[in-house]
Amino acid sequence: MFNIFKKRSIKINEQLKLDMDNIPKHIAIIMDGNGRWAKEKNLPRSMGHKAGVETIRCIVKECNKLGVKYLTLYAFSTENWKRPKEEINTLMGLLIQYLRNEFNELHENGVVINHIGDITKLPLSCQKELISAYEKTKNNTGVTMNLALNYGGRDEIVYAVNSLIKDFSEKGILKQPIDEKTFNKYLYTKDMPDPDLIIRPSGEQRISNFLLWQCAYSEFWYSNIYWPDFGVKDLHKAIADYQMRDRRFGRVK
Repeated sequence: MFNIFKKRSIKINEQLKLDMDNIPKHIAIIMDGNGRWAKEKNLPRSMGHKAGVETIRCIVKECNKLGVKYLTLYAFSTENWKRPKEEINTLMGLLIQYLRNEFNELHENGVVINHIGDITKLPLSCQKELISAYEKTKNNTGVTMNLALNYGGRDEIVYAVNSLIKDFSEKGILKQPIDEKTFNKYLYTKDMPDPDLIIRPSGEQRISNFLLWQCAYSEFWYSNIYWPDFGVKDLHKAIADYQMRDRRFGRVK
């Protein structure tokens, strides 16, 4: 007799399997190490960023295949404006190129191309590409890819507070004390679950102003691999490790 309760799994290698019934709903990745990857190969930093775009391609595809619902990629922080202008221009150009080159494949595979952060500070050409990509894919049912651009966790919290104050002064709708559920509605990630798993390659072990409110109970996974070398096998390892964690959320089993 067929057992409908039998766990689904896929074998990664002889020792490791993924439990397909325990795939993180939301994975967030700090895409770090592009510059150091290029430096070790005596290449300009721009080549590291280009290589990083190739990694995005395969990771988005695999997350969609595994059934991950949300994938948030830390692409450009509020602090990254301090970088050399030439590098910033390269990153903005790569963003436009990625959206144009990958759009058809992403759309055909049901990916929602979304963005979080204050994109009004980005070049107008980038804003148009992001808005257009979202409008064309917002009804898709595959993984939602959040590109975090001009994003900072502190900036997001300040943005939420100011939005609350504005609604209170203009609409007078906030008659009850503000709770977490209400505050969540003013974040860039409203209507999304908090990240279950946050991955940071490159050897660094800090959050770097990323999803500060949302990461309260996220599981973290670090790797010494630079982002351009981060592959599907590394994603599988991170998920397999996540599946071994005991997530109690303050409770006692």
